[in-house]
Amino acid sequence: METVNYSIIKKSQLEGAARLDAEYYQPVFLDVSKKLQKIKTIKLGEFCKITDGDHAKIPGFVDSDGKRYLRAKDLQEFFIDDSDPVYVGEEYFNRLKRSHIKPLDIVLSIMGTVGNIAVIPQKRDIMTANRAVGIISPKNQEIFSSYFLVTYLKSKFGCLQRERESMGGVQLRVNLDDLTNIKIPVFSKVSQNKVDEIFNKAVLQNENSKLFYRQAEKLLFEELGLNAFSDNEKIFSIVNLSEINSAHRIDAEFFQGKNEQIIKIVEVYKGGFKYLENLTVFINNGNQPPYSEKGEIKFFSQKWIKDKEIDYAFLIDEEEPRVSKSFFEDKKNSVYLIKKNDILYYSVGANLGYCHNYLENENIAIGSFINLIRADEKKINPIYLGIVLNSVIGRMQSDRDKSGLAQPYIYAKNLRKFKIPILPIETQKKISELVIAAHEARKKSKELLEQAKRKVEEMIEKGGDSND
Repeated sequence: METVNYSIIKKSQLEGAARLDAEYYQPVFLDVSKKLQKIKTIKLGEFCKITDGDHAKIPGFVDSDGKRYLRAKDLQEFFIDDSDPVYVGEEYFNRLKRSHIKPLDIVLSIMGTVGNIAVIPQKRDIMTANRAVGIISPKNQEIFSSYFLVTYLKSKFGCLQRERESMGGVQLRVNLDDLTNIKIPVFSKVSQNKVDEIFNKAVLQNENSKLFYRQAEKLLFEELGLNAFSDNEKIFSIVNLSEINSAHRIDAEFFQGKNEQIIKIVEVYKGGFKYLENLTVFINNGNQPPYSEKGEIKFFSQKWIKDKEIDYAFLIDEEEPRVSKSFFEDKKNSVYLIKKNDILYYSVGANLGYCHNYLENENIAIGSFINLIRADEKKINPIYLGIVLNSVIGRMQSDRDKSGLAQPYIYAKNLRKFKIPILPIETQKKISELVIAAHEARKKSKELLEQAKRKVEEMIEKGGDSND
């Protein structure tokens, strides 16, 4: 029989006539409230300035010499995602004083998918945001450090308070007034510093991850001469009729100048090139398996494929769908069981062309919107192949060969004809080692962030400051 959770609430415990809905009094929310009542707390609004991003219609984005403009999608797990930045002009930015975001401010998505949170690094320039982003500015780092505060807000005690207040509307939203009322535990500076120390290590590992990946790309680009590549696109391209007949395409997008430049660089590379189909043992879109509530295999969707990495959070997210192991016992499905080093290619939608090697040991299942590319390891280093496909070399071939406008997509048959430069084996290995190092550093960063959250939660569970 299914367990039913319920709460018995006295009239004196009701939070006012505005909140008589049963969801507000779920046992999990009451448990958090009860534990926080046992320790000294202060409301977030008492020591932080809390505002949100701009509500006006922006006049348009500018080049990267403008001011960074954050959107909710730019906020990831504790950090700002720089994969798809947008910028606004100086004049417009200067009119948004109330929405200026400074180093060590905390930013939070407050509309739509609420709860993504990040802290602004100390060396970043002042930026701004849209109305879907809440801005929390601590008034004094000596009272509460931003690293401790963002860790607490991401802990179950911070998340459940926000979740409780965001319920009851048509669209999920956290109101600024609700943010000001979030209870923050008052811990000594010694206890906060213990959390800060772990968080700082996580920040360092996250930066190392980015550095290793940039070094891998740099090594690839230098070998190919792509470090001097200019994306200053010609406004037209001149092509021969024979090229049109060969490509079976007549649209101007296919023959963009930037695509031509990249292909020419690959074609004239001293080590030569090969078509992707000649470097792989399998290329095809995923075979969508049925979900199974008690399935043993984790399911991987394209949302986990980011610009420079795979987000492995799905491996520990109990809400993510599962697939039965029996599905892969059928011979025609067995090839779609994802193994370590397989390349997962985002083949439908806005992030078309994002792709990475799957670098964990646990086998997973994929859906039909992902192309599986399995390298022939006798012919090419699979991780080197993955970074080539995710680099400008693969992205521009993907942009050239895509179909569809509103919902772009690419067929496996097009992927098979991608041109891949064949770098020396030793160089492939060095690039591969840097990509693996980036993955390990990113993994370590996430482990440290989880450790910091647990530290905060344990201190609250024990009823006060940590003594260890």
